[in-house]
Amino acid sequence: MEKNYAEARANVLRDLDGLRVDVDVDKRIGTLILDRPPLNIVSYLGRSQIRAIIEAMDEDDDVGVIVIRGANGVFTSGGDVKNFPKIPKNGMSDLADNIGAPERANKPVIAALEKYCMGVGFELALACDFRLATEDCVVALPESAIGQMPGSGGSVRIARIAGLTRAKDMVMLGKRIPAPQAKDWGLISETAADSDALTALIEDYAAKLNALAPIALHSLKRVLNSAYDSSLKVAMEVEGNSYEKIRSTEDYAEGIAAFSEKRKADYKGR
Repeated sequence: MEKNYAEARANVLRDLDGLRVDVDVDKRIGTLILDRPPLNIVSYLGRSQIRAIIEAMDEDDDVGVIVIRGANGVFTSGGDVKNFPKIPKNGMSDLADNIGAPERANKPVIAALEKYCMGVGFELALACDFRLATEDCVVALPESAIGQMPGSGGSVRIARIAGLTRAKDMVMLGKRIPAPQAKDWGLISETAADSDALTALIEDYAAKLNALAPIALHSLKRVLNSAYDSSLKVAMEVEGNSYEKIRSTEDYAEGIAAFSEKRKADYKGR
């Protein structure tokens, strides 16, 4: 019996639910925009679409860095809580799989946080490689206040990044943490004064990342991510094997040549 899996996959992205996509070919930045005024709530369908978009951008040669950002100066207040009861039984047991797409992507993923970054939005941001935020932004996993708990990996990632004590204080009490404090905890990479400064910071990060050798960058991302859930011995093996793999790439040779000739390297991703 034939099945049209291509059509099924296309149907996921046919009508984007509160999402937009913009690709700046010159700057090699692909931006996934959460856009459902006023607070960019993420729907259940939107979660699978977020995954599909990130996977598509990861295969796009015009995109070197993926950015996730909210429209109208807000990242997101979280998920579509009112419609949670409509989700089929067992339909929400693997939410972390969709929201974890940025972590699995080969390319660097930047979350640009403004005003509110809460619930599933913060879980999505925690799966990204870099979290850049305006200074007035607050981050939170407030699910405990409505008799729930995070279900897309957020509580686990906070515990691993910020430590168990801070995770319990933040997540069990549903606290809102200001961006400067979140940066001190290691939950945010860097802060910017306002939206314009955040845009400039994103472009600066993207330019620096796009100037690096893609294969080496992809390998390094895998090594760093593996360090979270591997023993020291296994993580060191992953690092060593990854280093050995990139030695056969053209970019590896170009990096050494550029260093020796005291010039800027021209990496091709090969």
